[in-house]
Amino acid sequence: MTIIRSLLLFVAAAIAEIGGAWLVWQGVREHRGLLWIGAGVAALGVYGFVATFQPDPNFGRILAAYGGVFVAGSLGWGVLVDKFRPDRWDLIGAAICLLGVAVIMYAPRTGHG
Repeated sequence: MTIIRSLLLFVAAAIAEIGGAWLVWQGVREHRGLLWIGAGVAALGVYGFVATFQPDPNFGRILAAYGGVFVAGSLGWGVLVDKFRPDRWDLIGAAICLLGVAVIMYAPRTGHG
């Protein structure tokens, strides 16, 4: 159950961070205005809180692992929202990042690891 909770928190964090950054991008680069930018900033703030609910107590581990989720999630966001078509190298890179997430977060640990 702890791994499922952790994975769901990573997904929620990715939606908040990637969505927030996308909203800021739309507000600035696509000239959609301050409401888009403000919504993006708020979503980025939510992202900061979501990470604190991870069951692991180590900030560095959480953020390091989340980096891999962010990479894969960003490509997924691009596919779903911007109709981006990743090539095989994008997909291989994202898979490597997700493997890193699994190793960092869910490998069995002994002692103080």
